[in-house]
This record gives sequence, C-alpha cells and structure tokens, in this order.
Amino acid sequence: MPDNTSRESASRMLPAGYGGLRTLQSEFRRYQAAAFPVRPPRFFALELAGETGELANLEKKVWKGRSVEDAAFEDEAADVCIALINFANSRGIDLATVVEQKMRKIDGRRVASPEPAGGSEDT
Repeated sequence: MPDNTSRESASRMLPAGYGGLRTLQSEFRRYQAAAFPVRPPRFFALELAGETGELANLEKKVWKGRSVEDAAFEDEAADVCIALINFANSRGIDLATVVEQKMRKIDGRRVASPEPAGGSEDT
C-alpha cells in the first residue's frame, strides 16, 4: 500500500485545468447544432446507454475468452465519449466544471480512505 506521502503527492497529478474539455464540448455543441436536428436529452441518454452497453459487451466477450480487436474498443469508446458530450450539451451541463469538482471529491476520498492493495478485479 502506498504511504501517506505518495498518496498525497498523487493529488498533484490531477489536471491543472479542464479548459480543453470545455473547448471540446463547445465545438461539439456547434457541430451538433449545425449538422443534426434538435433532440431531447432522453435521446442522448438512450444513445449513451446503448453505446456503453456495446462497449461493455466487448469486455464480456473478452471475459468469456473470445478475441476482440483493439479497434473495436477504440470505436466504442469514441462512441461513448461522443454520446456523453452530446447528452451534457442537451442538458446544459458544463463537463469541465463538474468533472473538476468530481475529481477533487474523488481525490479527497482516496486520500482519506485509501483502497487496500492487491484488490480483486471482480470486487
């Protein structure tokens, strides 16, 4: 298990800023508005759930011992990212702000109550 010093120094590895995410989200918003009809948030929530399910299904195949090309994971991960950004835009969620806030909260919990070393992948 890492000592307190290394756990706390990991906090300094958090991104210094999330402006790139804000720019990306803004560019997606402009593209979506110009290229597609307006859709309600539930459309994007369902799209996100579907794309996440497709990504999870690839992991299930690997878990069962089947071979899956890296390109399939890349494609589905991109779809999940795009669907998430589109959902956030449809709900007026500033991802840069909420991700930064959430990362601080996660890091605070991580420092206060570290996970035990050697945990199982299935827990």
